[in-house]
Amino acid sequence: PPPPSAPPVTGPAPAPPAASAPEAAGPGHWRPWRFRMSNDVWGTPVVEGDLLYVTSFEVHALDVGTGRRQFKTRDVAWSMAVSGGRIHASDGPTLYALDAVDGSERWRLPTDAWVYCLQVERGTVVTGTRGGGVQAWEAANGAKLWEVTGAQSDFETPEAGPALHGDTVYVWQDARLRALDARTGTERWSYPIGDAASCGGVPVRVTPAEDGHVYVSAGTRVLSIDIASGHVRWHFEAPAVFLCPPAFAPGPAVTGGGVYLADYLGTVYALDATTGKDRWRIATESRPSTEPVLVADGNVHVGSGSAVYTLDAVTGTPKWRFPAGGPVIGAPVVADGRLHFGSADHVLYTLDAGGGQLRWKLTTGGEITGSLVARAGVVYACSKDRCVYALDAVKGTATGRSGR
Repeated sequence: PPPPSAPPVTGPAPAPPAASAPEAAGPGHWRPWRFRMSNDVWGTPVVEGDLLYVTSFEVHALDVGTGRRQFKTRDVAWSMAVSGGRIHASDGPTLYALDAVDGSERWRLPTDAWVYCLQVERGTVVTGTRGGGVQAWEAANGAKLWEVTGAQSDFETPEAGPALHGDTVYVWQDARLRALDARTGTERWSYPIGDAASCGGVPVRVTPAEDGHVYVSAGTRVLSIDIASGHVRWHFEAPAVFLCPPAFAPGPAVTGGGVYLADYLGTVYALDATTGKDRWRIATESRPSTEPVLVADGNVHVGSGSAVYTLDAVTGTPKWRFPAGGPVIGAPVVADGRLHFGSADHVLYTLDAGGGQLRWKLTTGGEITGSLVARAGVVYACSKDRCVYALDAVKGTATGRSGR
């Protein structure tokens, strides 16, 4: 079985002195900030417009420029998605929607079971509830659109739940992968993917791609299925199970296009998107992460164990390996030639994405939670020290020319 992840760090830790507290920022004078919660924070921050949303025992909305809190709710948000000017969230037995600008309540309703995952797209909220339920709701008013039972019941975790992409919901039910219309629940096609045992005791993961196919990892198998017809174009068999969904890169293989993923042993595969043949495979180290590998600018970046590896997407040639002081948390993010990631060693790292050189790092008072977000030259992160950080992507906490 996949190795367990590192144990969590318990208890609040003192805040580091490096990051500045929120303060007013004049035009052109933005500076890094940190906001401390009264409770633990979890997951990945959501940045939408001028606000950053973070889940704790409340939902907090922070101004991205200053770090000042615009509002907080009284609701726990175990699951949250921001879309269409609304915060859609669940405290478990209740589903609710808030105005994304002021936090006022739009609607609220009880669900028949505990919501363990929630996604929103194109005006539809899709939830997975414990005991095998999958529901769709009208995002504007909470009206129930449809529900299926006896689905997704083997793995009730956010990453293993029903997958909403565009106008299609992918559901694993009765040993079949079903593609349902997001608005009506009508089945478009299904494929006999197998039950949990035949899928290696790991959840099925799906990645719809712009080439009109959905790429599926199911245990040791990877499949390419036509999104419109359900026709299987190819399937690939590996010696070890995949915990992560496939990552798709557009374009021909000679420019780094293809399907990339890593098994739990840390072997990274590059598959030809058209034929499913493996172009290369490279071993890294044991990888319990459920995050996909990241393909950007002709490179494949993968957090395996306590290190980030970067491989050439075309040839698989290893370019660099950067060791952290603990397991890599979440998925690395690449923006403007820099790679950002967090670790269980409490540190945020920023590297040169091409050469792997350390540009800056910041030690927080706890494990990083979820993935980092990089937007418009700013890196956002949450830590188990109960703080949210906004850092300069180039200089970290520095604001002068002598920044690291």
